[in-house]
Amino acid sequence: MTKRAVLLSVLSAALTRGVSAHEVRSAYLELRQTGAETYDVLFKVPGGGENVRLGLYADLPADCVKLTPPRSSFVNNAFTERYTVKRAGGMGGGTIQIIGLPATTTDVLVRLQGLDGRSQVVRLTPDSPSFVVEAAPSRWRVAATYLRLGRDHILLGVDHLLFVLGLLLIVPNRWMLLKTITSFTLAHSLTLAVATLGYASAPLPPLNAAIALSILFLGPEIARHQRGETSLTIRHPWVVAFAFGLLHGFGFASGLSTIGLPNGEIPVALLCFNVGVEAGQLGFVALVLLLERSFRALEIRWPRIALLAPGYAVGSLGAYWTIQRTWMLFGAPR
Repeated sequence: MTKRAVLLSVLSAALTRGVSAHEVRSAYLELRQTGAETYDVLFKVPGGGENVRLGLYADLPADCVKLTPPRSSFVNNAFTERYTVKRAGGMGGGTIQIIGLPATTTDVLVRLQGLDGRSQVVRLTPDSPSFVVEAAPSRWRVAATYLRLGRDHILLGVDHLLFVLGLLLIVPNRWMLLKTITSFTLAHSLTLAVATLGYASAPLPPLNAAIALSILFLGPEIARHQRGETSLTIRHPWVVAFAFGLLHGFGFASGLSTIGLPNGEIPVALLCFNVGVEAGQLGFVALVLLLERSFRALEIRWPRIALLAPGYAVGSLGAYWTIQRTWMLFGAPR
């Protein structure tokens, strides 16, 4: 039983999830405190088609008063609404919920920014569409929130997981696997920290195209490995993992920039987000290794075409994303 046969099932699940993950985007609700009792509200909802928004609506505490009428726009298949509210005593202790969320398959990222720079970040899901605003989130709550956000970011980032899967298809043994995953971790941790702290940046459209190109790069290498040939990538996959890991780190940073970091807890939040990313990544690798052992014990025989399919699927999907994102990079209509 070869590793490529084991990874076929993992790849099929990733590809199936990848289609939906790129079709369903998260909504975003931000409340930025501008005075003792006033807040600027931004609510961004993914579009469900041309000039059609998903049926999601922000329900703030009942005693909130709108000071300005909502200003709406529909740009890049997303509905955006802005307005200002006032609540006596501030938002602390109030309940915020998203009406319509239980009937969808998406989630909503909620961020409250206080006057002192502290923030509360919550991810609402169809199973948990509401939460109570904390007057002053504790350090432990901040740590737990960003740990969970990091884990969710990697597990919902199918392109990142597919790159890791491609690496798993060419590593020859467990020692090389450890070196390769460690190298990838060090690289993206470095650029995640550098970009998040503002020392470097990468524009998102070309970055996304480059990340897709990293997946495409692994396709021919996997095919070469299956034919018994060799190359620098096959002999030293940790080198390639480090080089492309720098790119993926900027990708993680772009996700974190959307959430933002609480001014008073930047080191804790950044560290926990990165730990969450690593936990999700290691969980994915562990799942692959467990499946490998299980299929080996069951002695399942796969046809030759099934053994070749994962490598060609990685390369094909990488090519598709590279073309799509490059097309979008140069301003072509979606």
